[in-house]
Amino acid sequence: MALIAGQGLLLGCLPLLIYALAFGGITHLFVLVYEEPTLRSTYGAQYEAYAADVRRWLPRLTPWRSRAPSHPPPPAPLRPET
Repeated sequence: MALIAGQGLLLGCLPLLIYALAFGGITHLFVLVYEEPTLRSTYGAQYEAYAADVRRWLPRLTPWRSRAPSHPPPPAPLRPET
């Protein structure tokens, strides 16, 4: 979106600016309607914790650190029966 808007500003082309706004709006709707619900159903509480700490479009000024482990602990090794 920023690239399209930049071209529109550089060239002074109003249709490109309108296209950039439309592209941004459609992308935002896709994220809200499809991507976030899919991630929520796939990853559950782990995605909820991530989404609560990370902004949707604007970057953070400090790195995000998860409060929960990202991977479950490895299973205990199997012991052969004697």
